[in-house]
Amino acid sequence: MKKILTFGTFDLFHIGHLQILKRAKALGDYLVVGVSTDALNFSKKQRNPICNQQHRMEIIQELKSVDEVFYEHSLELKRQYIIDTKADVLVMGDDWQGRFDEFNDTCEVVYLPRTPSISTTALIEIVREIT
Repeated sequence: MKKILTFGTFDLFHIGHLQILKRAKALGDYLVVGVSTDALNFSKKQRNPICNQQHRMEIIQELKSVDEVFYEHSLELKRQYIIDTKADVLVMGDDWQGRFDEFNDTCEVVYLPRTPSISTTALIEIVREIT
């Protein structure tokens, strides 16, 4: 069984999120998803996600392409998450191109293209402009 691992915030879940998860699953047999915690997101972006981690986790758990979900608490634990999940492939969006190549010694690292013209940040900005 080929295990795929990916990570994300998945805030304001949209078609780009769905597409990357479906494409990740197509690379193997079993898809594990690390959902970034609220604290991790705040440390990266200095703002909390719109949807809290429990709600984001529940959305990801309900997707038929996803087999297992856990909370990602730290970017520094990526290698340990790969080891703990026994991942054969780490999948990330191409906006992270090259940032995780150091894990090629543990698993294959694949960067998938983002879905054009959609991002959570763009959605948040659109809503802010409207309100």
